[in-house]
Amino acid sequence: MSLVPEIDYGTPASTSETMVTLTIDGRQITVPEGTSIMRASMEAGIEVPKLCATDMIDAFGSCRLCLVEIEGRNGTPASCTTPVASGLVVHTQTGRLKDIRRGVMELYISDHPLDCLTCAANGDCELQDMAGAVGLRDVRYGYDGDNHVKARNNGDINLKWAPKDESNPYFTFDPSKCIVCSRCVRACEDVQGTFALTIEGRGFGSRVSPGMHENFIDSECVSCGACVQACPTATLIEKSVISIGQPEHSVVTTCAYCGVGCSFKAEMRGEEVVRMVPWKDGQANRGHSCVKGRFAYGYSTHKDRILNPMIREKVTDPWREVTWDEAFAHIATEFKRLQYQYGRDSIGGITSSRCTNEETYLVQKLVRAGFGNNNVDTCARVCHSPTGYGLGQAFGTSAGTQNFDSVEHSDVVIVIGANPTDGHPVFGSRLKKRLRQGAKLIVIDPRRIDLVRTPHVEASYHLPLKPGTNVAMMTALAHVIVTEGLFDEKFIRERCDWSEFEDWAAFVSEPQHSPEETEKYTGVPADLVRGAARLYAKGGNGAIYYGLGVTEHSQGSTTVMAIANLAMVTGNIGRPGVGVNPLRGQNNVQGSCDMGSFPHELPGYRHISDDATRDIFEKLWGVKLANEPGLRIPNMLDAAVDGTFKGLYIQGEDILQSDPDTKHVAAGLAAMECVVVHDLFLNETANYAHVFLPGSTFLEKDGTFTNAERRINRVRKVMTPRNGYADWEVTQKMAQAMGLGWNYTHPSEIMDEIAATTPSFALVSYDYLEKMGSVQWPCNEKTPLGSPIMHIDGFVRGKGKFIRTEYVPTDERTGPRFPLLLTTGRILSQYNVGAQTRRTDNVVWHAEDRLEVHPHDAEQRGIRDGDWVKLTSRSGDTTLRALITDRVAPGVVYTTFHHPDTQANVITTDYSDWATNCPEYKVTAVQVSPSNGPSQWQVDYDEQAKQSRRIVGKMEAAE
Repeated sequence: MSLVPEIDYGTPASTSETMVTLTIDGRQITVPEGTSIMRASMEAGIEVPKLCATDMIDAFGSCRLCLVEIEGRNGTPASCTTPVASGLVVHTQTGRLKDIRRGVMELYISDHPLDCLTCAANGDCELQDMAGAVGLRDVRYGYDGDNHVKARNNGDINLKWAPKDESNPYFTFDPSKCIVCSRCVRACEDVQGTFALTIEGRGFGSRVSPGMHENFIDSECVSCGACVQACPTATLIEKSVISIGQPEHSVVTTCAYCGVGCSFKAEMRGEEVVRMVPWKDGQANRGHSCVKGRFAYGYSTHKDRILNPMIREKVTDPWREVTWDEAFAHIATEFKRLQYQYGRDSIGGITSSRCTNEETYLVQKLVRAGFGNNNVDTCARVCHSPTGYGLGQAFGTSAGTQNFDSVEHSDVVIVIGANPTDGHPVFGSRLKKRLRQGAKLIVIDPRRIDLVRTPHVEASYHLPLKPGTNVAMMTALAHVIVTEGLFDEKFIRERCDWSEFEDWAAFVSEPQHSPEETEKYTGVPADLVRGAARLYAKGGNGAIYYGLGVTEHSQGSTTVMAIANLAMVTGNIGRPGVGVNPLRGQNNVQGSCDMGSFPHELPGYRHISDDATRDIFEKLWGVKLANEPGLRIPNMLDAAVDGTFKGLYIQGEDILQSDPDTKHVAAGLAAMECVVVHDLFLNETANYAHVFLPGSTFLEKDGTFTNAERRINRVRKVMTPRNGYADWEVTQKMAQAMGLGWNYTHPSEIMDEIAATTPSFALVSYDYLEKMGSVQWPCNEKTPLGSPIMHIDGFVRGKGKFIRTEYVPTDERTGPRFPLLLTTGRILSQYNVGAQTRRTDNVVWHAEDRLEVHPHDAEQRGIRDGDWVKLTSRSGDTTLRALITDRVAPGVVYTTFHHPDTQANVITTDYSDWATNCPEYKVTAVQVSPSNGPSQWQVDYDEQAKQSRRIVGKMEAAE
């Protein structure tokens, strides 16, 4: 194995369709118009020396190494900033150019430390490479001049010297090695869009500065790693490279955090990860990354990982380590006993949105073929199940319509109920870049997210609606579009059911749906709503991106249908730059739904009651399948409390921390007789488990993930599973113990079975993914290259369906006892329930959940920033520290749910979406009051958790 090669062409590719022919070093070369001479040379295999140029950012022309000579033109222009032209004759290597380049390199080296043999970048230093490329043999200016290399010059303090900044947990910044190429500054601006870096000083005193001469940790830097990736020297370098050394081989794989699905090169020494580097050919991330995917992989080797199976008779007993065979035999015996004693439907399973498609497919297969029922569900139940229902009703398919590249063609973007810069940061960066190029933004969110106003980006409209009024807001926008004649009649007549449109248009045109009327309960001024509606309808290509702030409501499915209505009425479907785009929360939540993880659907979103679909699987699996939908997660818990549901296999989910109404979840789990948790760590749900099966990380397995844009990406094994088995092998051995004759030898065989049974995956195979890199389903004979854009010529269901979306206020109301509304969300540095990110250095940025409170509400309650406060709802109470901010409106408070010692979901209620049971996390009536420490519930919970994590033979409870 070796390092996966990536060519740096020096400047970005041109998208022009006009071709230009020129001659470079005697070779005729034809490239798109707008291509730089540097890139054209590299495409022909001619490498022009460079230091300030890289193809991830626009040309800058500062290093003066890439100079060329052009016949008929004076001077020596920089090849990175000089575009090609027809008939040009270019020379990249002449005596004059060699002298200039050597002279430039002499100046660089005169101000650079010569510690190459002990430098962490030795073997991966572009400055070193270029010194060799230009033939540098001596430096006429010496090495000890007026520079910033040393702390002291001849015993005197050197005021230009700055110490190495090691404040960031993941990388160091050594100003003495900076050549001021500005690549890091430009990467922060052009790629990430944070503008955290600048160049301070002049001449030899110039250097990169985070913020206003701050340390990296105190600056606005978001640790995405773009600056480290861009740096040509060891000025910015990963601490892991410093401690381990340079990698010797790499493997391309897919990030296991959010639904963007970034591609990375796992750069290795043996079986140790040296660093994760974003892969430029990754079609979801295009070479960019965030702090989680780039750096937060340390949980895979964390001391808290459980590596041996464990069992116990009662949840009050300590855990006892056993062999794998003992664990599988125990599970099989217990599950068979429960079904014999309580009936076939008394057990079920929950699939994981963090595991691969293949592993998820096997879990639902185990439930249907092994347990003999359809009691299978997934975490999408509590996040994007309304997306599946709503888009399925309107368009005929349960997924987003675009690829991420589509945003580059958008003119107007609506972001509703999502916070891309925190929850989906790589897409957030791509969106910000498009907005800096002139696209307009409408934000619909109770909270002032970063996108409302961030460097060089400002939303044209921010509609800070009250939590729970999404449907009213979307219908009000539609009211303006219809009553002002802004709809696309041609599109609607050709692509949608006209009679249904007429009915819907009459509905939204009713006076009670006007912005003036809906203002009474949304709280958003009518003029802002009208302005936003006109901008979306008339502004060109209009795209809608939404998140859990849409779906996690009692009317989540209704809001999704309202969004679909808005896209159809304006004709914003079926081409680049438009569409309806759900931002999926977990790495494979789309895939877990695709694989048949819902109790009513088989893989490919085909209903379990369909005889023809069942017949496909019955013939292949050799069993008779139940034709009635099984239990959803909330139904399983209810049935457990009622005494009819007794056993549960949970792969890679922590329902006790992530699901609503924690006390009810705990009661349901406590009522079961055999709970099997299959995970990396003893999570919160494991407090009520009887069997623990250690899981494997994404670095330890082969498989595929499907991201938010329906892109199927390969996951590749880079190290041996520390627990002994990949997760698919664990599920298979469990199935074998229960009498099923499974004999898969590799996940590719599972994918072949998926493709054989699921029309939208018909052409997908590991060989095909190796050839294509990745594909977006549907990928079949009709669309062999995949489907980047859906519904191009028509909707999957035939005609687009307009659906009335009547606003029905939630039953969760504020009142004298609970006058505030709580809404929840995520933060950049943490992920989901925090089981992974809390076991990395990301805790530097977010060590605890905080409660955001508006200054007005805080003053009324005598609360100061940092004070402990008690958060109480009808369901329960918890305590956490207050963060006073005007990001939230008066009457609204906000917190995250990443830390189990807070357990924010003890506050949330059991209200849920009318169609899918997706919980109403985003609207909970609460009261906030001063507190002096943890609530009694937190004290009791902490003690119970400590007791539950005891392991026989180990002194302390496992974390």
